Amino acid sequence: MVREIFEVSEPIPLLGCIAFGLIDRGTNIIQVRPITTCTLSCIFCSTDAGPKSRCRRTEYIVPLDYLIDWFKSIIAFKGERGIEAHIDTVGDPITYTKIADMVSSLSQVKGVEIVSMQTHGPTLTERLLDELSEAGLTRINLSLDAIDQDLARRLSGTEWYNPSRIVDLMHYIVFNTKIDLLIAPVWIQSLNDSEIPKIIKLAKDLGAGKKFPPIGIQKYLVHKRGRRVRNVKPMPWRKFYDQLRRWESEFNVKLILSPSDFSIHKRKAIPTPYRRSEIIRVEVVGPGWLRGEALAITERRDRSVMLVNAEKIPIGTRLKARVISNKDNIFVAKPI
Repeated sequence: MVREIFEVSEPIPLLGCIAFGLIDRGTNIIQVRPITTCTLSCIFCSTDAGPKSRCRRTEYIVPLDYLIDWFKSIIAFKGERGIEAHIDTVGDPITYTKIADMVSSLSQVKGVEIVSMQTHGPTLTERLLDELSEAGLTRINLSLDAIDQDLARRLSGTEWYNPSRIVDLMHYIVFNTKIDLLIAPVWIQSLNDSEIPKIIKLAKDLGAGKKFPPIGIQKYLVHKRGRRVRNVKPMPWRKFYDQLRRWESEFNVKLILSPSDFSIHKRKAIPTPYRRSEIIRVEVVGPGWLRGEALAITERRDRSVMLVNAEKIPIGTRLKARVISNKDNIFVAKPI
């Protein structure tokens, strides 16, 4: 399905929307989201990304200079010390053509000590890894959900996906770049159970995680607008952690991770200017991310807002809306 690509630029604030911009969750980490596109269609994707998306209406892209200007202003508020810029899009960040330039720009901001990135790496190359390393990428969280090719392609929803290529790139990261490697598989009960021990062994054999943990196993979760794996229910957290403890003992590697493993600590959060149930004035400035939505900005132009039940509202319309969600300065509102 071909979707519109919408550039998010002035006067659209880069705080307020989960799909693009910057997210502050009250720690020293700022999530950086320059683009929403992805080349894979993983069957467990929590954000319904990729070519096979059924919910997405629009893909967003943010110009580099605009993103960095907003990032600098947020860091000035948060405190210019011990900051991690974590690039974790609702797609895959390596689809952003200026990804190396962005890493370089982020790493040069006063107070930024870590620049990290989350990716499945389907189009990653040795050349791009060299560029990212020179640009100052501290850590790459590289997802690999199965080593078996048939299963990996099934999980990725992509016939051309090649897990062997990802393993080769992991070798390259460890032995040819300054980037720290963390392997980040998603464990989907009954589908890739037997693959997780192989991936743990791979992380150990490679010598991944020189500064950070070598592997971070993620539990498959069901999200409202994400994809659900047919006939698979998410396992209980207790069962998940019990198995991690058994693998920890078997492989002699830490698998139950905590914020301290990544030097994550609480930091003053950017104030949330609008309360839940508050009625605000907004202007529609672009198409919505998902079906039935519209992108709006507040009258004070200090936050982006995703309007629901708003697909037919024309761009340029000014209206009142009731805030239905404001967690972490991510705003969803309903027209009234």
